[in-house]
Amino acid sequence: MESETTQKHRKASSSKVSCGIITLSDSISQSNNENEDKSGLYLLEKLSSKYEVVDYKIIPDDKEVLKETIEYIINKGSEVIFTIGGTGISSRDITVETVQELFEKELLGFGEIFRLKTYEELGSPAIIKRATAGIYKKKPYIFHAWIS
Repeated sequence: MESETTQKHRKASSSKVSCGIITLSDSISQSNNENEDKSGLYLLEKLSSKYEVVDYKIIPDDKEVLKETIEYIINKGSEVIFTIGGTGISSRDITVETVQELFEKELLGFGEIFRLKTYEELGSPAIIKRATAGIYKKKPYIFHAWIS
């Protein structure tokens, strides 16, 4: 059962949301072949059917490039940013650490719920994936969504 406060927030929220998508992948960004980014293109298709996607970028796994791209997409009017990639456990996986530095507040619990839903669909590979979400520049940004 939803609380009265939750119902008020839901009624007051906008159905028009502008989004940005960033795929982090050294190999795809080097190949310049957008068609290799199956997860990013899937997310682009799904989000575009319901929301405005202001930009979609493929970048290498690079901390500074990620920060610059986030700012660029925010300046284009994005209210939510989804990132894909860079969330495993290798040394090149920098997404979570990079965006956590930006957060004014982290939305604790997001990663656990995301992993649970992924575990229900894919099983044990979900355990080594990391995800986070937080508030940046007074807006909620989901800074990682992986799609397998």
